Amino acid sequence: MSTDDVRSRNDPLPADHLLPALRGLAVGRIALGVASLVAPGTLARGLGVQQTPELDYLTRIFGARAIALGLGYLTTPAAERPRWQRLSLMVDITDTAHGTAHLVRGDLPKPAAVAMVALTGSYMTVGATRFVRDMAARRR
Repeated sequence: MSTDDVRSRNDPLPADHLLPALRGLAVGRIALGVASLVAPGTLARGLGVQQTPELDYLTRIFGARAIALGLGYLTTPAAERPRWQRLSLMVDITDTAHGTAHLVRGDLPKPAAVAMVALTGSYMTVGATRFVRDMAARRR
């Protein structure tokens, strides 16, 4: 029995109810990645961050990573998607932790830091929820 088919006595929703959200996050990664590659300056200005050539370069690196994670999840066979979901979760945890540290230190414009932590934190929350459900299903 796959983890997508397992239901918990305390959780009336099947584990696969998160699949549309995970697909949506993958599409979101691709869209943000493309925007990061094509218009890094627009993203910087939208977040209220000073655009520099260094920031453009790093934004494009982020964009390529986001596209790879999104495409990897969407194009792999269903049985291999948990690996991509967990890789994405690792990235989201790291991004959220670093963004939170910047938010606490106050060394970035607050609206930009809040926006990015909210974005990566929401991705992290969905991914972590799925991971916890997968681990609980394995124990049953």
